[in-house]
Amino acid sequence: MHIALQLGTTHSRATRQNITAMATTTPLRMGMLLFPGFQILDVFGPLDVINVLSRSEPIDLSIIAETLQPVSNRSDKMTLTQCEQRVVPTHTIASVPALDVLIVPGGFGTRAPAHDVDALVAYIRSSYPTLQTIISVCTGAGLLARAGVLDGRRATTNKNAFYDMTVLGPKTYWVARARWVQDGNVWTSAGVTAGTDATLAWVADKYGDKVAADTANYLEHERVLDPNDDPFAALRGIKDVPPQDE
Repeated sequence: MHIALQLGTTHSRATRQNITAMATTTPLRMGMLLFPGFQILDVFGPLDVINVLSRSEPIDLSIIAETLQPVSNRSDKMTLTQCEQRVVPTHTIASVPALDVLIVPGGFGTRAPAHDVDALVAYIRSSYPTLQTIISVCTGAGLLARAGVLDGRRATTNKNAFYDMTVLGPKTYWVARARWVQDGNVWTSAGVTAGTDATLAWVADKYGDKVAADTANYLEHERVLDPNDDPFAALRGIKDVPPQDE
């Protein structure tokens, strides 16, 4: 009833047809994984891309954590910021439905002891085989590495924590000079803001460059189009790390 009223009074005929088509199209099921100590823009950069994209594409979005309690960007073990924000999950890792796309952000929480992230790693490991795509932002690549998702693949991560992450994926070829790396259905991105560009690159890959460009223009975000456009590896003196068994 409410949708019909909006269609009849506020939308053009073309928009009404598009919304009607969305209503009969199976939505893309996307999820954002949260944990204490997540990096704010790792989460909300990609989420804003998804929110704008959902204006034209059918998307179901889940915010996932170990429990339904609000998740803080601060960690009890790594309190490195005085400013705190909390996000309320929609699903736990035990209750979330099957997804098509999973986004794993970074933050100091990814550097927690193994027993603190074991449940998250297990969820990534078990859900990955059924995903169309998995995207990591920043040190989220460390969780993918722990889950074995990056074994035999090329990947990148935050240059400030590059070598801390590479030891977690000894079977991975870690690319230093990269804004993001796509290897099959696995997308890994460098630090923080790179997650927005990687998500837009994924949008271009799935929906076409015009949709990605329109999304970026709506956000007034100047996209980085070259995945190798990365000045931070040189700034930090970072070099590629090949798999240890080669």
